[in-house]
Amino acid sequence: MFIFRFALLVLLPVNCWASEAGAKLPIDLTQHWIGYASMAVFFIAYVLAMMEESTMLRKSKPMVFAASLIWVLIASHYVSHGLEEESGRAFRATLEGYAELFLFILVSMTYLNAMEQRGVFDNLRIWLLSKGFGYRKLFWITGIQSFFLSSMFNNLTTALLMGAVVMAMAKDNRRFISIACVNIVVATNAGGSFSPFGDITTLLVWQKGVVPFAHFFSLLLPSLVNFLVPAAIMHFWVPKEFPKSAGEPRPLQHGALGIIVMFLLTIVTSVCFENFLGLPPAAGMLAGLTYLSFYFFYLYKVRVGDHRFKGMVKETKEAMARQAVASPFQAVETKQHFDVFHSVAHLEWDTLLYFYGVMVGVGGLSFIGYLTLASKYLYTDLNPTFANILVGIVSAFIDNGTIMYAVLTMAPKISEGQWLLVTLTAGVGGSLLAIGSAAGVGLLGQTKGAYSFVSHLKWTPVIALGFAASIFAHFLINDRFF
Repeated sequence: MFIFRFALLVLLPVNCWASEAGAKLPIDLTQHWIGYASMAVFFIAYVLAMMEESTMLRKSKPMVFAASLIWVLIASHYVSHGLEEESGRAFRATLEGYAELFLFILVSMTYLNAMEQRGVFDNLRIWLLSKGFGYRKLFWITGIQSFFLSSMFNNLTTALLMGAVVMAMAKDNRRFISIACVNIVVATNAGGSFSPFGDITTLLVWQKGVVPFAHFFSLLLPSLVNFLVPAAIMHFWVPKEFPKSAGEPRPLQHGALGIIVMFLLTIVTSVCFENFLGLPPAAGMLAGLTYLSFYFFYLYKVRVGDHRFKGMVKETKEAMARQAVASPFQAVETKQHFDVFHSVAHLEWDTLLYFYGVMVGVGGLSFIGYLTLASKYLYTDLNPTFANILVGIVSAFIDNGTIMYAVLTMAPKISEGQWLLVTLTAGVGGSLLAIGSAAGVGLLGQTKGAYSFVSHLKWTPVIALGFAASIFAHFLINDRFF
């Protein structure tokens, strides 16, 4: 009940909006029916979003509706008091924060889709299958790859990729699939916790500016401890068997390596924009998207031919059918394959709209007035260290992006070491339960019962040991930040 009450408190924050020239302080609606109604609407929407797998209702729908309704209630009250400018200003401030996050993720996902289209990840899967590794080696290989891949890509994509590899290698060995998926969830959440663009939590913290870019990497060793401690224990329960081998991997498709290089250059551009120009990271990512656009233009001119570029006829139905069933390595080259907007169209729009609902909804609840209570309880009445550890535990029940956004909205006056601590705990705390992170939820739907909530739960004590060890490692290694 204590954790449940704390979760409700975190989900019902109020932002201490900076008072601009001529702006009035927000009206305290915490005891008003609008505040209670907004709380209920957000809570119901969040429950519906968590039940997506069973209801088949996409999580973005209830969250976006809830966010819209919350701001309608707030704005109607402010308009009735002649303060429509204050509510409008508050909404725009929330929308600006989401816009930066949206544009950053949009570019990252576009590159990811482009690499997937060119067979980068399929080649990795086939390469692993072709080496004839035993299950214990594959357990470590997929775990380590998950750890480092999630520092560049989001944890959901990394988990689904590695989950597909595990399913392909151990179709009939449900025991290995189960334990390997637990390891992947822990590894992806840990790997995303030390990189500014590895997870939604670190991305939010970086964009807020409370932790410099280079200092995130001080969490590398604590994150590694969080992954290695449970993996070392689970190792002894991994079957001593060998999966069936596969054929030799084929060469990467034309342009695949170039896309990888473009993505790395985009990350460098984003960092330079933030560190040297004082511009938001999203601005650098959008500049990097033009790298991919021009590179696709070059590939199309070279690969498909200038004559087709000038006058391309429509593909026949037969060609389109062949393309639909062809493997990624045998796909018919068309203009679509070298069109950046084709990659943009295949983004996970449901997830992007879900984050809109969460951030705008939390922003509305923040403006109502609950954050003062939550901030006082967490960072005044409680010790900051205990509060930040508690945030990590709660992130096993509630999306870590939501938790981190709420903490950032509170803007507690804590040291950089404590900001790094809450970044770590919110990132890895979701590993405690299968539903605690997007990686776990994604694998629950992908593995068709081989990996389940219960199979993950039995390893929770071991994962909690790694959680505690990573916190200890942070205090031991990064004491200079406190």
